[in-house]
Amino acid sequence: MTDLPRSQHIVASGAVALVGITVAWISWTQESAAAFLFPRIISTVFVVLALWTFGKALIGKTKVGAGLSRNAILAILPGLAVMLVYVFWAAAALGVYTASTVAFFILLTLYDPAPHGEVRSWIKRVVITA
Repeated sequence: MTDLPRSQHIVASGAVALVGITVAWISWTQESAAAFLFPRIISTVFVVLALWTFGKALIGKTKVGAGLSRNAILAILPGLAVMLVYVFWAAAALGVYTASTVAFFILLTLYDPAPHGEVRSWIKRVVITA
């Protein structure tokens, strides 16, 4: 096993554990207790599983694959950028339905292997998005 997949697993499971702890903290500090019962249960289970996975990653007892190559990370980045714009700006500014349609069209355009120079492929993307 190389260091790259293990370090990626530690970082990823640590980030998920941190998100889980944040969500659990938010659910446990909100009032009223009855309204937050279900989120408290789910977030607590999520934190336990995330910390378990993070602990296994730290001691090297997890079965990790080959990790993500540089090319795979570079392929994911445009979609991640679209997602971040959607979550932090577009959904609120454009509305959920419009922003979802635009985000879907952009993602389809980015990851569709059809050539961008052909009118037929653009018509196909518009039809799929509609």
